[in-house]
Amino acid sequence: MTLPDNTPPPCPETTAALIVAAGRGTRAGGELPKQWQMLRGRTVAAHTLARFTGHPRVGPVVLVIHPDDRAVAEKVAEAVVQEAAQEVTQEVAGERVTLVMGRDTRAGSVQAGLAALGSDVTHVLIHDVARPGISSAVIDAVIDALAGHAGAAPGLPVTDALWTGDAARVTGTRDRTGLYAAQTPQGFALAAIRAAHDAYTGPAADDVEVARAAGIDVVIVPGDAANLKITTQSDFARADRELQGDMDVRTGQGFDVHALCDGDHVTLCGVRIPHDRGLLGHSDADVGMHALTDAIYGALAAGDIGTHFPPSDPRWKGAASHIFLRHAAEMADAQGWRITHCDVTLICEYPRIGPHAQAMRGALASVLGLEVSRVSVKATTSEQLGFTGRKEGIAALATATLVTK
Repeated sequence: MTLPDNTPPPCPETTAALIVAAGRGTRAGGELPKQWQMLRGRTVAAHTLARFTGHPRVGPVVLVIHPDDRAVAEKVAEAVVQEAAQEVTQEVAGERVTLVMGRDTRAGSVQAGLAALGSDVTHVLIHDVARPGISSAVIDAVIDALAGHAGAAPGLPVTDALWTGDAARVTGTRDRTGLYAAQTPQGFALAAIRAAHDAYTGPAADDVEVARAAGIDVVIVPGDAANLKITTQSDFARADRELQGDMDVRTGQGFDVHALCDGDHVTLCGVRIPHDRGLLGHSDADVGMHALTDAIYGALAAGDIGTHFPPSDPRWKGAASHIFLRHAAEMADAQGWRITHCDVTLICEYPRIGPHAQAMRGALASVLGLEVSRVSVKATTSEQLGFTGRKEGIAALATATLVTK
């Protein structure tokens, strides 16, 4: 049978990922180990973990950690799993990532992680947590190679001249022919790499060295320059630049309606406007802010205002709508998103919006922490059609654009 072009190639029955994150990473500087330091709005470990939990060809994920890091690791793993569950079909969160306590050496930590994999796992990808730029293409290449080999790992051919040196002086050169810079994930048949680690003694540069000592043939698949390993503080800047290429953009939209009632003013987009009618609502009925708040929640796939501020809760009776809008903005920030633009269209016959549009833009920008140039407020009528045309209510439509930090 001919497979369609978008069908993934054959792969091992069950491939797990083992991410080694038990080291202290002192060369990277900072108060925290490098895997728990921030990079583009989330921890290094979160970036790395997400590459595997979000990959449709990777099954169980084991994160090997230092015992002192359990609390932060649990928080990071939970957030990443919830995010992945929105993108692809996943198991329940509690079964998706297993935390394993590491040992004094990297090899010992890998052994602990291997021991935690279930009997249904046939192959494993062993990856350094400090490589947050690992791409789906490299993961796929390793998995594809494991369909016919007991070991596979990505590598980059060495293209620079190689020197030997002493006391900051060049003492010689080396031939670079046949040399590769090793990367991870390094993939293996699970039974073979378990046996190799059990039999290996002494230090090893990586799991490929352990595998080869046991006679496992390891094939090289193409690596990726973006799959760099964060080792020193300067590597964070390089990783930040590489991850920019993976910027995600989301757009949400919101719509809201409030009926006109007896009153002497309406509040629209944070601006109080004298009027011969008022707006009916549980809060201050700011239809513009409500629509924009729902647009942000929509971009986050986080429900709507009623989800976070139920109208049945008396605490929100008459509440100022900037409370809701600020909550949505803070939620976006906490999840690693930056609001870059928002647009609100008010639909009504009266009051006239034009004279107040600039003040509305300023009010929204202040709540969101944006430049006014990134906020649009405009209005239209419904040509005297429908409930807005009959001056029975005011409607608002809003969009919000969010990008990863």
